[in-house]
Amino acid sequence: MSARLFFKNKPIVGLEISQTSAKVIAITPGSRLVTGYGAIDLNPSKMLNINDMGIHLKTQLRELFTKNIVGHMPSSHVAISVATSRTFTRSLTLPRSAEGNLLEAIELEAEQYIPVSVSELYLDHEVIGGNKDEIEVLLSAVPRLYVDALIDVCNEIGLQPLLLEPSIASVARLIRRAEEGTLATVILDIGAEGSDIAVLDKSIRVTGGIDVGGHAMTEAIMKKLKVTHEAAHMLRTHNGLSVGPKQAAIRAALDPVFGKIIDETKKVMRYYTERLGQETKLEQLVIVGGGSNIPGIGDYFTENMIMPARSASPWQVVEFGKLAPLSKQMKPRFITAIGLALVDDKELWK
Repeated sequence: MSARLFFKNKPIVGLEISQTSAKVIAITPGSRLVTGYGAIDLNPSKMLNINDMGIHLKTQLRELFTKNIVGHMPSSHVAISVATSRTFTRSLTLPRSAEGNLLEAIELEAEQYIPVSVSELYLDHEVIGGNKDEIEVLLSAVPRLYVDALIDVCNEIGLQPLLLEPSIASVARLIRRAEEGTLATVILDIGAEGSDIAVLDKSIRVTGGIDVGGHAMTEAIMKKLKVTHEAAHMLRTHNGLSVGPKQAAIRAALDPVFGKIIDETKKVMRYYTERLGQETKLEQLVIVGGGSNIPGIGDYFTENMIMPARSASPWQVVEFGKLAPLSKQMKPRFITAIGLALVDDKELWK
């Protein structure tokens, strides 16, 4: 957005849309008070095809906003996050001479980095650094068909989208505010079906991801310990990697799954240091998302990544007042939506 014209400011509601669920939360501007929140499951198979997704989302979001809200939503203005795996985000270094025709230079770079025609994408960028010879630009791109489908759904159910961003950018906004976000940080967002990875160094510098998440962890425990899916989920979220009689068996089950996530995380870190030529030392790994609620996961990643790692606990930035607070199990799943609800009005009018 570049001009307000007849636009009237209203509180912004954070709406996260993933492959498996939609979550919404509203926080009173200028305070930490949550006025309302809610969630609803989505059918992953119906989120794959654009046409099916539109029909399914319209039904589910309408039910979310009319039947599944604790408290109330203060406005119809929404900031939306989408799965990072549906987006392309990279930081680019361009010669200072490109500054006069930056959009054209970015499109040329995008054609090299993104395996989709630029004509099929919405491109956005932000200048995040530079010197007298070069400028550093953060490039983000999303398929046009996907964005158009989301906007159509929102319009049909009476919502007004003001912002759309990769979910990892929403998480980064929250971490900058609550989790020593001034440090160069690796963010690991473990969702149900996949995990998003990013390097946050003042701004998001590079992102990556892998189709391994909480469901894969539960399946691994189920097969290794020969228990039901429900029992495996309980073992993952209640026992986890903490000291106990089942620790060795759970760890043996999770090692291959965690190994894949760690390998992908190290690839993103190498890209940041080698391909982007960054000399800043990465200081910490912050783990978020619904799949992060595993006791002992911070110690496990500290040991295997050889860097301080912990699950995020940014709950000092919100309070629920008279509303029933989110349960311990649900809290990690709302981190992205909270990051969206904290968007500053200035971010919308650059």
